[in-house]
Order: sequence, then C-alpha cells, then structure tokens
Amino acid sequence: MTQSSPHARCDVNRGFLKAMALTIWAGCIAVVVGLLVAQAMVPEYNWIADTISDLAAGENEIIMDVALYGFAFSFFAAALGLSHVRGWDWRLPVSGLSMAGIAALIVVIGARNEYGDNDNDGVVIHVQLVYGLGVLMAAAPFLAARFAGEVHDGYGTALRVLGAVWIVAAPIFFFTGTSYDGLYERGLGLLAIGVVSIIGAMFWRIARIG
Repeated sequence: MTQSSPHARCDVNRGFLKAMALTIWAGCIAVVVGLLVAQAMVPEYNWIADTISDLAAGENEIIMDVALYGFAFSFFAAALGLSHVRGWDWRLPVSGLSMAGIAALIVVIGARNEYGDNDNDGVVIHVQLVYGLGVLMAAAPFLAARFAGEVHDGYGTALRVLGAVWIVAAPIFFFTGTSYDGLYERGLGLLAIGVVSIIGAMFWRIARIG
C-alpha cells in the first residue's frame, strides 16, 4: 500500500467501517426477507405481475414497510461510511449525499404509504419521489466508482456497470406492461442492492487492510 493509496486518505475507524458494512448487508437481507415473507402472506399474489408497492399498500403493509426502512438503513450506513473519507475529490462526498438522499426518499415513500394507488388524501407525491430516487440511484454509483476502483479494481468496474444498467433500465419500468412489471421492479431492486452492497464490501476491505 503506497502513500497514494485511498486507504492513506481515509480517517479510518476500522470498527466503525466494519459496522457500516454489516449494517448495509443486514439492510439488504432485511428487504429481501421482508419481501418474501410479505408476498407469502398474500393469497394469490403474483410476484411477476404484482409490484412491491402492492405489498406495501395491502393488509400486511407493516412487513414491507419495516423491510423498506431496513433497506433505507443500508443507504444511511453507506452515507455515514463515505463521510469518513478525507482528502479525496468532490465526487465522493457528493456520492455520500446521494446515498443519504436515497435513504430519506425510501423512508418517505414508506411512511406516506401512497404507492401510486390513486390515493387522493392530501398531496400525492409518490411519482415525484420515485423520480428523485431514480436520479440519485443513477448518480451515486458513478460518483463513488473512482474511489472504489482505487480500493479494488472490481469495485469501481461493478459500480459503473450497475449504474449504466440502472440508467438504461429504470426509465423503461414506467412503460412495462402490468403482466410483468412486478418482475421488472424486482430486477431494479437487485441493482440497488448490488450498488450498496459493493459500498459495504469496499468499507470492509478498507477496514481490514487499514
């Protein structure tokens, strides 16, 4: 490890970074498990045609809401971990802010319980929140990719690939047919899980190597 290594530019608290990595991964597991449990409890639920929003707006909405809040913690942890990087260029702190923004939007989406279901009780902003989430998810991996690539070549490449796939795939969701939009939405969710999981792996590697 040379003095130009990104590890030398981190205000590293190894225990903290490991905790953030574990929080990220735990949040990813929580949203997957919550999704599986919620859809198992809904009779005749079709995971290909029915969206995650259908679960979050149904009788068992608390399960999906808690799972989404757990996923939000993944992005909060990513933002906190990125805030411990010092001496890098402007991209990394902006990536951290993007991660924090994603977390906040996930929480608001879950808390407002609108899900684009024609709910007219008050101001309905679900679509605007989803647009914001899409933009931040497109930006965050590219902003973190340069530093991640210095930690490990594969991390930077993976973030760029996932970011590029998101940019192409996310807008298509709004034009997908209702017979398979649930499956497509899950694919986008896996992209988001992949991005934040790589950030967790980066934290773990920095903490392990020092």
